[in-house]
Amino acid sequence: MSENEIQLCAEDDKYQNTSELAELLKNSKGGERLRLRVGPNLKHRRLDQYLNGRLTTFSRTTLQKLIKEKQVLVDNKAVKPSYALNSGESISIILPKPVSKEITPENIPLNIMYEDDDIIVINKQKDLIVHPARGYKTGTLVNALVYYTQNLSSGSEDFRPGIVHRLDRNTTGAIIVAKNDEAQWKLSDQFQKRTTRKTYKAIVQGNPELDADMIKNNIGVHPTIREKQAVRPDEGKEAITVYKVLERFRGFALVEINILTGRTHQIRVHMNHIKHPIVGDNMYGGKDAYEWQIKDIEPQPQEPIMGRPALHAWKLEIDHPKTQKRMTFAADLPEDMENMLELLREVRSLE
Repeated sequence: MSENEIQLCAEDDKYQNTSELAELLKNSKGGERLRLRVGPNLKHRRLDQYLNGRLTTFSRTTLQKLIKEKQVLVDNKAVKPSYALNSGESISIILPKPVSKEITPENIPLNIMYEDDDIIVINKQKDLIVHPARGYKTGTLVNALVYYTQNLSSGSEDFRPGIVHRLDRNTTGAIIVAKNDEAQWKLSDQFQKRTTRKTYKAIVQGNPELDADMIKNNIGVHPTIREKQAVRPDEGKEAITVYKVLERFRGFALVEINILTGRTHQIRVHMNHIKHPIVGDNMYGGKDAYEWQIKDIEPQPQEPIMGRPALHAWKLEIDHPKTQKRMTFAADLPEDMENMLELLREVRSLE
């Protein structure tokens, strides 16, 4: 075994020397070869899932990339990320160079609805990306959180401290943040098991025929536009959306929406699918709303009264990660949606 190589043995799906592994990952500069042996009680787990559970320093995406680049070998053979491991097999992995995890703290205002030692609940404003990603290293909710507090969980992936779930850039409303790793995994488990309850409000175009209905159409990546999602009956994943009409106006409706699954852009895709896209959602069939349009007067140059998707995460119900008490958080509607509803009630009411 070379100087730049460390060998650890996994038994009963647990490392015999967890502290040694943690120290290696903490001090790794990249290039070290790590050897693991699959214990007798572990069978048929995917390679990428196994490594993701053991090497928590790296995201699953990073590990899958390493496997595809043949930096991970099983019994000295290159395999796919989906390879099913068997007891006794030896895994060899060349650790990648660490990515800088420094996040620039930024004094971005936060509307904090609730905070204790374990969680922060925020009413997220529009035009705010949740976490840094390609092309967006600053100006995100994470940058604001790092400025606000040093008490955040390590997150599910790099550059995501505290982040348990996400809202789209221009979706406003309730989002919960974990302040420690125990809160992180307990909340993440709730979202995965669908024991949380997320209720949205949206202004949609037209009037749905039914006062309430369930939309159950599989959703997957759009066949030609990769940044979009679409209803994909054969290839998509199960997606269930339940809506209820709260108010009807001439040409518009205010709806309450519950999602039983958490697919990307789910509400936006489903509402467009039933021909009632969300106002301002240009990606999924919606149109910006102008005051002159709502008042039925001559068009005139002006900023839209609603120039982003009129979608708001209104309520969030979770079990507190420490007390297990069921908690409900309700986020006030943003000013632009309130203004549009006031105008609709004034000039387009059906009562």
